[in-house]
Amino acid sequence: MERLLQTYWQDSRPDLVVSLVPNFNGVMFRALRRVHPQAPYVTVMTDLADYPPHFWQEKQDQFMICGSATAVRQARATGYHPERIFRASGMILKPQFYQEGRRSGGSDRRSARAELGLDPGLPTALVMFGGFGAKTAAEIVDRLDHSGLGVQSIILCGHNEKLRQELRGRESCHAVGFTENVPHYMRLADFFIGKPGPGSLSEAVHMGLPVIIEGNTRTLPQERYNIAWVKEQKLGVVISSFRHISAAVRFLLKDNRLAQFRHNARHIANRAAYEIPEMLERILGGGAVGSQRSFGASAR
Repeated sequence: MERLLQTYWQDSRPDLVVSLVPNFNGVMFRALRRVHPQAPYVTVMTDLADYPPHFWQEKQDQFMICGSATAVRQARATGYHPERIFRASGMILKPQFYQEGRRSGGSDRRSARAELGLDPGLPTALVMFGGFGAKTAAEIVDRLDHSGLGVQSIILCGHNEKLRQELRGRESCHAVGFTENVPHYMRLADFFIGKPGPGSLSEAVHMGLPVIIEGNTRTLPQERYNIAWVKEQKLGVVISSFRHISAAVRFLLKDNRLAQFRHNARHIANRAAYEIPEMLERILGGGAVGSQRSFGASAR
């Protein structure tokens, strides 16, 4: 891999290399240094925290863009010089999440729900399990239907056409196939149900949605901090299994908790998509580069 990358970078001669992937930053950095010793290398973390060793924060003289205070602390502990660490306000979101505001107006929201065949006045969950959906979504709908809570759902099925067909025609939900218009459906919902992935979790919180997520021994190691983050920030409910989804929704809808969690979510201002290009411009312009041998200087 290093040889292939060396050949690629020797031909392309990059001014700046930006990585948004984990695991391979050691390989990519070494290959770049052999052919372009002065080209800055930047890793933009797309997880809220690192899962060492060799996941995001390699012990090498590069720049690290972190989307949480925890990730910044980890970078310092790893040995990154302060000038190499940049703090973004969250994960990168698509521009669509900023285009029409974080919540739709009351009457517009009610009419949009009605157009989907939903009751405009019922509490509405947005259920999402990535681009390929999950059978778990149908199980959640079944459990909520039998809970007596009067809750309806918008299910984002992604490319899982089998799931969409299974849910099609159910009075309690509206099933959506693959869509680029996730912000629109989030604006129509009252809360989010899904896995603790950094992308969907950050999208939901940005849109002001309290979350219900699952956390257990099957949770991906790099996503376990996300569960702690939801608890620390008081953004919703963490359950050990979606078998308990009815109890979690009942808890969320009682004693004004939905409004409290929504208030907490709306006070997290994520502008990472606009902050990070400015950070890269500073790095490329040389304002943050300094010595190529400063790794670990402040940690010792």
